[in-house]
Amino acid sequence: MSKPSIPKGTRDFSPTEMARRNYIFQTIRDVYALYGYSQIETPAMENLSTLMGKYGEEGDKLLFKILNSGDFLSKVPSELLQPDASRGKLTTQICEKGLRYDLTVPFARYVVQHREELQMPFKRYQIQPVWRADRPQKGRYREFYQCDADVVGSDSLLCEVELVQIIDEVFKRLGIRVCIKLNNRKVLAGIAEAIGEPERIVDITVAIDKLDKIGLDKVNAELIEAGLSQAAVEKLQPILALQGTNSEKLNAIAAVLSESETGLKGVEELRTVLSQVDVSGGTQAELELDLTLARGLNYYTGCIFEVKALDVQIGSITGGGRYDNLTGIFGLPGLSGVGISFGADRIYDVLNQLDLYPAEAVVGTQLLFTNLGVQEITQALAYARQARMVGIPTEVYPDATKMKKQMSYANNRRIPYVAIIGETELAEGKLMLKDMNTGEQQLLTISEAIEKLSTKTN
Repeated sequence: MSKPSIPKGTRDFSPTEMARRNYIFQTIRDVYALYGYSQIETPAMENLSTLMGKYGEEGDKLLFKILNSGDFLSKVPSELLQPDASRGKLTTQICEKGLRYDLTVPFARYVVQHREELQMPFKRYQIQPVWRADRPQKGRYREFYQCDADVVGSDSLLCEVELVQIIDEVFKRLGIRVCIKLNNRKVLAGIAEAIGEPERIVDITVAIDKLDKIGLDKVNAELIEAGLSQAAVEKLQPILALQGTNSEKLNAIAAVLSESETGLKGVEELRTVLSQVDVSGGTQAELELDLTLARGLNYYTGCIFEVKALDVQIGSITGGGRYDNLTGIFGLPGLSGVGISFGADRIYDVLNQLDLYPAEAVVGTQLLFTNLGVQEITQALAYARQARMVGIPTEVYPDATKMKKQMSYANNRRIPYVAIIGETELAEGKLMLKDMNTGEQQLLTISEAIEKLSTKTN
């Protein structure tokens, strides 16, 4: 019989790994709450009509689609079951639902569905798994968690400023050195105009978004293949190669986009965000204007963000941007929003590689009571209850078995203290507290033991 396995691109997490992941989630939750964001959740699956067409052609291909229940082929026209039939048409016949690709589109659906209940601007955060039918590789999974924060119902660029501050605070607390990259989709639209290819904005953004991954030559080849003229691709090169400070880059791109009203508006939005971040205290993280940053999703319309770890080779660990009319596709036009998403799984990998977890991130059981008989375990249960009441994670060994086995359990679980209650301890109303690291043993009352452990864990 073959050994059981899990699908490629998914992972099991051990208790230690879960403790570390929860440290990440809690850090992000704490910062979101600090800035006034409220938590919501949405279903793992959405109607396919909600998801399709929101992520571009490439995104649609990466949606996990769920087969209809029952005899899903019975109502499919026979012509769609032929080898040469359209796969897309067949999919719409046999799949009505799909696993969510991200948390932003479900959030837009939520806002429209619950708009009468919401106070605008509405600030929400959401920490849940998403699924993408991508090719698994290092740092890229088919199932992974996103940790989103969005504000809808406000056009103010102060929302962007706040999100930059949130990003900075989260990574400062996690101890990860990062670069926060900014750009603006209006600037990219202006660039498309400046090189004479305004209708090719999607092709341009999809291609240059891969610049870090595939290099300039392959990006240029992809642009040519997408239908851009050689002259347009050549005009794009100096823009992609712009260097200097953020201010110098903005001045340079403003000159290039002098004939584009849209492009200049994007430049002005970037100036505002960068200056407001600066006057409000700046960031510990490196803040870089990157004119090659595109964020391939079609719904972004303004400022866009991406975060790269400086000490680990891995893809983006946070991203996001402004979307002016995402809710319009669900019947609520004109509602602007902006949001970010922390990639918890990649952050987890970065923290592992850099060994940045604090000791308290993996706090497990601190105290184990041994089981030496009926009377002894009755007292142990009472003592364990007292320890738990003051917040000391405590276990009671369930079986009255050999002491060696119970001590091995404590060692293997890395439980630092073991409380032994035998006949002598029971008679004296005390316990023998053993430090598993030093081997030292002390005869203590439960109050003395709790005081000792409270000092150690605080």
